Amino acid sequence: SFQKGERVFSEGDDGIGFYMVTEGRVKIFRVSAEGKEQILHLFGPGESFGEVSVFTGRGFPADAVTSLQTTLLFFPRMAFSALIQKDPALALNMLGQLSMRLRHFADLIEDLSLKEVPGRLAKYLLFLSSKEGDREIALDVSKGQLASVLGTIPETLSRILAKMHRQGLIRLRGARILILDRRGLEGIALDGKLG
Repeated sequence: SFQKGERVFSEGDDGIGFYMVTEGRVKIFRVSAEGKEQILHLFGPGESFGEVSVFTGRGFPADAVTSLQTTLLFFPRMAFSALIQKDPALALNMLGQLSMRLRHFADLIEDLSLKEVPGRLAKYLLFLSSKEGDREIALDVSKGQLASVLGTIPETLSRILAKMHRQGLIRLRGARILILDRRGLEGIALDGKLG
């Protein structure tokens, strides 16, 4: 069990196993030489992280810190290696998950380098909406964390959210956002621009 803000591992730490979140949330991030934090992924209940080290035998490629009170399961590398030798289907399943994560990171790199912030935000809101299966979504991270995920600063994020609200694309209700114009958000997600 980890308290909010507690470090799970640091970049370069020996990858002696991987983790699964049973409750709470873990933030995976890297910090630039200038001290800027880039959130790579937020993992919630049922999601695993740190698996790369199981297969490579190298250190963890990023930092992991809890962003809520969190409970984790730990799977030691040696025990897991023995298990996948007995059950190759388990390794194939994990390979599938890692492939999907690689696709996510490729999309993230493309978005951060090629899309404007409004396009990245629109894509994120549409993703949350499809994940929750609803027009009303809950922002389950702080605006500061969301800004980091989107590669911007909280003030810029707030301005873009307010502009989307004024243009009738969304309605803001505290930490909840109601999507009013899905097609409009899809257009912004594609071309990256907010009129």
